[in-house]
Amino acid sequence: MDFFQSQESLTVIEWILRAIVSFFFLLFVAKLMGQRSISQLRLLDFVMALIIGNIIAHPLSDPVLDLKGSLTTITVLVFLYLIGVFSSLKWSKFRKIVESPPIPLIKDGQIMYKGLSKARISLDVLLSELRKEKIVAPEKVSLALWEPNGTISLFINPQYQAVTPSDLQLVTTAFHYPNTIIKEGKIVLKELNRIGKDELWLTNKIKNTYNLDIKEILLATKDEEDNIKVFLYNS
Repeated sequence: MDFFQSQESLTVIEWILRAIVSFFFLLFVAKLMGQRSISQLRLLDFVMALIIGNIIAHPLSDPVLDLKGSLTTITVLVFLYLIGVFSSLKWSKFRKIVESPPIPLIKDGQIMYKGLSKARISLDVLLSELRKEKIVAPEKVSLALWEPNGTISLFINPQYQAVTPSDLQLVTTAFHYPNTIIKEGKIVLKELNRIGKDELWLTNKIKNTYNLDIKEILLATKDEEDNIKVFLYNS
């Protein structure tokens, strides 16, 4: 365990051990912090990412710094982070400090310049986000909000929204997500059992319909009517 301690120099094996320990420790930290910190980089998450990255980087490049101290510091910071997250869920006043409310950027088709300044984004960024949503003009947007996680929520004016079957009072069939029954040349037994089918049924179905071997199939899905769609490796 000498690689944990501060030393004048480390052997190659000790450097490798430091890297391995740090890697799995950071995986544990990310799991403890939850998916929120991965999918939504808010103020509290951003601060934690900067601090943790800075703390763990130094002992991985400088043998004089001990790894034990860095891991201890990160552990304390993670618990403080979790306390901050739960506090923001419980107390609205604390939530306002760490998570600012959404900022309106467009309202009733009019661009809110003060909102752009408050969010610290340029007009080009706003127009880029509109293009990503296939919106060619700001006047088609009823409301656009700059969210605390750095994304823009857009609400189209009903006048410019596409007509849906509900608007026309048309009867539609229920949505059914296709079942993945073959993936990368292997039968997904768990899914096959869940839908009440077996390997023999699938093998015969594939052979009679496509005259293929299971290993030749990259992906196969089954719909509600037992129709199978096949995607090959070379397609």
